[in-house]
Amino acid sequence: MNLKIHKGDTVEIITGRLDDKGKRGEVIRVMPKDNRVVVQGVNIRTKHQRQVKSQGRTISPGKVRFEGSIDVSNVLLVCPKCTKSTRVGFTRTEEGKSQRVCKKCKVVIDE
Repeated sequence: MNLKIHKGDTVEIITGRLDDKGKRGEVIRVMPKDNRVVVQGVNIRTKHQRQVKSQGRTISPGKVRFEGSIDVSNVLLVCPKCTKSTRVGFTRTEEGKSQRVCKKCKVVIDE
Protein backbone atom coordinates (compact mmCIF):
# COMPACT_ATOMS: atom_id res chain seq x y z
CA MET A 1 0.00 0.00 0.00
CA ASN A 2 1.28 3.46 -0.89
CA LEU A 3 1.40 5.79 2.11
CA LYS A 4 1.25 9.58 2.10
CA ILE A 5 3.93 9.79 4.80
CA HIS A 6 7.57 9.08 3.95
CA LYS A 7 10.77 8.60 5.96
CA GLY A 8 12.21 11.95 7.03
CA ASP A 9 8.86 13.81 7.07
CA THR A 10 7.84 15.84 10.10
CA VAL A 11 4.51 14.72 11.54
CA GLU A 12 2.21 15.75 14.39
CA ILE A 13 0.53 13.22 16.68
CA ILE A 14 -3.23 13.89 16.66
CA THR A 15 -4.44 11.10 18.96
CA GLY A 16 -3.05 8.65 21.47
CA ARG A 17 -1.44 9.09 24.88
CA LEU A 18 -2.02 12.40 26.62
CA ASP A 19 1.71 13.17 26.94
CA ASP A 20 2.34 12.35 23.24
CA LYS A 21 -0.70 14.13 21.81
CA GLY A 22 0.26 17.31 19.93
CA LYS A 23 3.97 16.45 19.75
CA ARG A 24 5.88 16.79 16.51
CA GLY A 25 8.71 14.55 15.38
CA GLU A 26 10.55 13.13 12.41
CA VAL A 27 9.54 9.82 10.88
CA ILE A 28 12.34 7.29 11.42
CA ARG A 29 10.76 4.24 9.80
CA VAL A 30 7.70 3.47 7.67
CA MET A 31 6.03 0.04 7.68
CA PRO A 32 3.53 0.10 4.77
CA LYS A 33 2.38 -3.52 5.17
CA ASP A 34 1.29 -2.85 8.77
CA ASN A 35 0.12 0.77 8.10
CA ARG A 36 2.44 2.03 10.86
CA VAL A 37 5.22 4.60 11.33
CA VAL A 38 7.91 5.13 13.97
CA VAL A 39 8.31 8.76 15.08
CA GLN A 40 11.42 10.04 16.86
CA GLY A 41 10.84 10.88 20.54
CA VAL A 42 7.21 9.69 20.61
CA ASN A 43 5.62 6.51 22.04
CA ILE A 44 8.71 5.61 24.12
CA ARG A 45 8.73 1.99 25.28
CA THR A 46 10.94 0.29 27.90
CA LYS A 47 12.25 -3.25 27.49
CA HIS A 48 14.08 -5.09 30.26
CA GLN A 49 17.10 -6.76 28.63
CA ARG A 50 18.79 -9.81 30.12
CA GLN A 51 22.55 -10.33 29.74
CA VAL A 52 23.19 -12.56 26.73
CA LYS A 53 26.40 -14.19 25.50
CA SER A 54 26.68 -15.18 21.86
CA GLN A 55 29.77 -15.78 19.74
CA GLY A 56 32.09 -14.34 22.39
CA ARG A 57 30.22 -11.03 22.67
CA THR A 58 28.07 -10.02 25.63
CA ILE A 59 25.05 -7.76 25.54
CA SER A 60 24.86 -5.77 28.75
CA PRO A 61 21.73 -6.06 30.89
CA GLY A 62 19.44 -3.19 31.81
CA LYS A 63 16.51 -1.19 30.61
CA VAL A 64 16.45 -0.38 26.89
CA ARG A 65 14.30 2.56 25.78
CA PHE A 66 13.07 2.71 22.17
CA GLU A 67 10.32 4.29 20.05
CA GLY A 68 7.27 2.15 19.41
CA SER A 69 5.27 2.24 16.21
CA ILE A 70 2.12 4.33 15.71
CA ASP A 71 -0.74 3.77 13.28
CA VAL A 72 -0.62 6.08 10.25
CA SER A 73 -4.17 7.30 10.95
CA ASN A 74 -2.97 8.83 14.23
CA VAL A 75 -0.49 11.26 12.63
CA LEU A 76 -0.78 14.25 10.29
CA LEU A 77 1.94 15.53 8.00
CA VAL A 78 3.36 18.97 8.83
CA CYS A 79 3.72 21.16 5.74
CA PRO A 80 7.31 22.45 5.46
CA LYS A 81 6.10 25.72 3.88
CA CYS A 82 3.24 26.81 6.18
CA THR A 83 4.32 24.71 9.25
CA LYS A 84 0.72 23.58 9.89
CA SER A 85 -0.46 19.99 10.24
CA THR A 86 -2.36 19.21 7.07
CA ARG A 87 -3.97 16.55 4.96
CA VAL A 88 -2.16 15.51 1.79
CA GLY A 89 -3.39 15.32 -1.78
CA PHE A 90 -1.73 14.16 -4.98
CA THR A 91 -1.19 15.83 -8.37
CA ARG A 92 0.43 14.53 -11.55
CA THR A 93 3.29 16.19 -13.43
CA GLU A 94 3.74 16.22 -17.20
CA GLU A 95 6.12 13.26 -16.87
CA GLY A 96 3.41 11.22 -15.12
CA LYS A 97 4.97 11.30 -11.63
CA SER A 98 2.74 11.95 -8.64
CA GLN A 99 3.54 14.75 -6.18
CA ARG A 100 2.24 15.34 -2.68
CA VAL A 101 0.37 18.63 -2.20
CA CYS A 102 -0.56 20.47 1.02
CA LYS A 103 -4.37 20.82 1.18
CA LYS A 104 -4.19 24.10 3.16
CA CYS A 105 -1.66 26.18 1.22
CA LYS A 106 -1.79 24.22 -2.10
CA VAL A 107 2.03 23.96 -2.27
CA VAL A 108 3.89 20.92 -3.62
CA ILE A 109 5.65 19.15 -0.71
CA ASP A 110 7.92 16.92 -2.83
CA GLU A 111 10.59 18.95 -4.56
